[in-house]
Amino acid sequence: MTLFPFPRLPALRPRVVGIRYRGATALPWLGLAVAAVCLPAGGSGWAQPAANAVPDAPVQVGPAESVYRKNAATVPAADQAAQAAQAERIVAAALAALGRAESISARVRQRVRVDDRVLVGAGRYVQSGLGEDQRYRYESSMKSDTETFDLLEVCDGLFAWSYRRIGQQPPQLERLDVRRIRDRLQQLKPDNDAPVSPYLGGVQRTMSLLRDWFLFVSVEPTTIDDLPVWKVEGRWNPEMLAALLPALKDAARQEGGITAAALPDGTPWSVRLSIGKRDLFPFRIEWLAIPGSRPVADREPEPIAVLELYEVRLGEPVDAAAFVYKPAIDGLIDLTDSRIKFLTPLRP
Repeated sequence: MTLFPFPRLPALRPRVVGIRYRGATALPWLGLAVAAVCLPAGGSGWAQPAANAVPDAPVQVGPAESVYRKNAATVPAADQAAQAAQAERIVAAALAALGRAESISARVRQRVRVDDRVLVGAGRYVQSGLGEDQRYRYESSMKSDTETFDLLEVCDGLFAWSYRRIGQQPPQLERLDVRRIRDRLQQLKPDNDAPVSPYLGGVQRTMSLLRDWFLFVSVEPTTIDDLPVWKVEGRWNPEMLAALLPALKDAARQEGGITAAALPDGTPWSVRLSIGKRDLFPFRIEWLAIPGSRPVADREPEPIAVLELYEVRLGEPVDAAAFVYKPAIDGLIDLTDSRIKFLTPLRP
């Protein structure tokens, strides 16, 4: 679920490079899975969440064609700024709402395209407790026609564990010391009493990394299976994209950025979140790009990876046994020192 390093696969290798970020080699668009995130949107069983405070209604700008160039040419600058501000508020509020939820239980569906192959996965996410008592567990298994990817992340309050098995390769077990991470956050921001989970794992970690890597620029109301949601779109933070792809840093920093076709195959051009209006829960995350070997003709980006959280239950009892994890520690890698070295407060 977080962006920890993982071995590259000969047959399933995303064509992007890793960079050092917050103490780990990160593929910034990958989250909530071993090597990718995923799944065909749709399905039923959405929760009917409790009412919650929702940010102000977004500025209406008509059907969105592209958050990069097409809309920019037709929407007044003031409206673009209002859209971006509203989009950022909704995503920030969604992350905060995750931290305030007394409990979360959800099933997970995923699909990702890598080269000419498709990985499909399923799993479950649970979270319980507030503040220092917050715990989470995420487990997922993804399969292609030849490989299986297993991931388990558990925070038991003392340690945040991450276990991965990729195909026939030896499994990897990593750990973060929760107390040390929390102490460092208190040093950086003494008045901050927010949950530590965004720095560890779970859905909160994925959302916090999306906020770091992308700037959210547009929002419109829509529905998923009759559930009212905000559809929020984001584009790369130019500084982050320049760090990831130094050869394109000058173009990335120019007004308007670069085209989707200019990015390497496997690198997303934008991200799209579907966030519930009533509970601010992120039901769906989509990464969009133009797939195919480069060079490729410029066209409308399409989803290359989709993650969907469904059958969501908020505030219901969660079995505490889900957060008990006592692995054999042979080969354990403790990432606490490196995570602390690069630790920074969340983007405002």
